[in-house]
Amino acid sequence: MKDVREGVDAIDRELVALLATRFGYMRAAARIKPSRDTVRDEDRKASVIAAAVEEARMAGIPEWVIADIWETLVEGSIAYEFDEWDRVRD
Repeated sequence: MKDVREGVDAIDRELVALLATRFGYMRAAARIKPSRDTVRDEDRKASVIAAAVEEARMAGIPEWVIADIWETLVEGSIAYEFDEWDRVRD
């Protein structure tokens, strides 16, 4: 069990590092987008979640779990991007 927990902890560290990179892209998007109303893009949100669900299906992991995680991730990313959009323009 110790090895399993250590493996899970290592993966969690990798996931956080990947999320830090992802949020870096959100910062870049906030700098690039010309207006605040372009931050939220429901079509893009749906596409990102659908792509993650498809990856989950192909990996044989629960699609509904990935859909829930990605919903939270994308909404959090949008909120972060709004904050960054406002910050870089103050």
